Amino acid sequence: MQLSLQGLRRRSLRVGILDLVAGEPTKSLYARITNPNRTSFMPQAIAVWAEQLGHTVRYMSYTGFEDLQKEIPQDLDVLFISCFTQNAYAAYAISNQFRQKGVVTVIGGPHARSYAEDSRQYFDYVLGLTDKELIRELLEDPRPNPGEGRLLAAARQPRELPSVRERWKFIEVNLAKTKFIRVVQMIGSLGCPYTCSFCIDSEIDYQPLSYDHIREDLAFLASQPKPPMVGWYDPNFGVRFDEYLDVIESSVPPGRIAFGAESTLSILNEKNVQRLKKNNFVIMLPGVESWFEFNGKSKQGKNEGLEKVRSVADQVNMILRHLPYVQTNHIFGLDTEEGTEPFELTKKFIDLAPGVYPNFNFITAFGNSAPLNRQYLSEGRVVDVPFPFLDGTSGLNVRPKNYSFEDLYRNISELGAYAHSPRKIWQRFKANTHPLPRWMNLIRAVFANQGWGGNFGTMHRLLKTDPEFRAFYGGHTARPPSYYSEKIKTSLGALYDSLPKRVLSYLEHGEKGPNPRFANLLPAMPAAAAAG
Repeated sequence: MQLSLQGLRRRSLRVGILDLVAGEPTKSLYARITNPNRTSFMPQAIAVWAEQLGHTVRYMSYTGFEDLQKEIPQDLDVLFISCFTQNAYAAYAISNQFRQKGVVTVIGGPHARSYAEDSRQYFDYVLGLTDKELIRELLEDPRPNPGEGRLLAAARQPRELPSVRERWKFIEVNLAKTKFIRVVQMIGSLGCPYTCSFCIDSEIDYQPLSYDHIREDLAFLASQPKPPMVGWYDPNFGVRFDEYLDVIESSVPPGRIAFGAESTLSILNEKNVQRLKKNNFVIMLPGVESWFEFNGKSKQGKNEGLEKVRSVADQVNMILRHLPYVQTNHIFGLDTEEGTEPFELTKKFIDLAPGVYPNFNFITAFGNSAPLNRQYLSEGRVVDVPFPFLDGTSGLNVRPKNYSFEDLYRNISELGAYAHSPRKIWQRFKANTHPLPRWMNLIRAVFANQGWGGNFGTMHRLLKTDPEFRAFYGGHTARPPSYYSEKIKTSLGALYDSLPKRVLSYLEHGEKGPNPRFANLLPAMPAAAAAG
């Protein structure tokens, strides 16, 4: 009888799936609007697969406003957590709580792919690339691994993913959390055809998904009484531009669904942008990255410096004549940059394209999940900044080639203050006539936390005056500054007491010897999968 009951239990488990969008409680208006729309695709896919395999599933998303203690059922057999690296400590604390109760814990998502060796210290299983067969095998016999968690990965990305109709009841959990902008994540392709060395997808083969399935998804959304906006989850939407737009036009009545996407400037010529406008695309997020590198994605040829600034400004102004909201993404701290020129050029770009929202980040090495990260690791240039500060603004973890940390933060603080000055905010407000970008840009500027009054300015001041910061970033100690430790303690709240001892020891004393945060990523995986 005992064996029979164990077999029954293996066939029907109580499975919790937590999408950890935020890592701490928040009251931010901007987070209230955007966080429910930042949920990930794969946690919903795993929820569908687990139900199809006969298990009882509870899907949850944490956006910073829910009570986690009440949100997560306590009687689970298996708990999956997906998160970005900034939220990893919250994931570690939750896993620690549930492992002590005998629950098997599993981590997936960007952090698991970037820091697999570190994650296995705190979870029973760590997932790389994931498909339905991998989930089936895991849930057939999910045994605890109290020493080190098992690393599991599929050989490649899944060939098919659950439809919007199959995910709908999980999607509705997130849509119910916002009354302002409601977004459903869809994806038309996996991997990436470009080879940007900083990108986690740069070594994953580009794989379009079934056009018939995309048609079915869009038709289902169009049939809803109040269709939500569709946010394309592709790293670069529209690589096969005409084919994807043909699919949209054959599935959605004009104006029935609004769309947003991240795409490349190389695709966004005026003919294509006009077609996007016709199909109600309202948000576009092209990457500029650098005025001196990555010209393949922007189709700039040998243009660089001021010539590239003027060319890109002309192009995004053209895009804004057709689409209401454009955000450009800029990366600083690259080895090809030096002095004030990259920052002055970006100010010039802001002047030439006043309606664009510019988003600034530092280059960040997330484990060894991208070629550029591996280069920095091999050169000994990665600084062991605590995970919650790897947000691109408050914890630069790559030792710059041509700057001191203090100089780099001074330059980007001045740029952030320029971009978010009252004058530039007002110019941006006037340049946008559509209500969505007008008010979203205004709210973003208020909550941007960039410039002298935000993370950039705070870091510059600490690097200039705080002995702990100077010692840590100078490489004289492995102990993180107490400023970091105290902020982690405050932000995690009740979860702080559940952080594993190893994390607490690192925060209080630093570490000696090999650091699992920098160890090989899923070493047993095939090379193509390991790169993801």
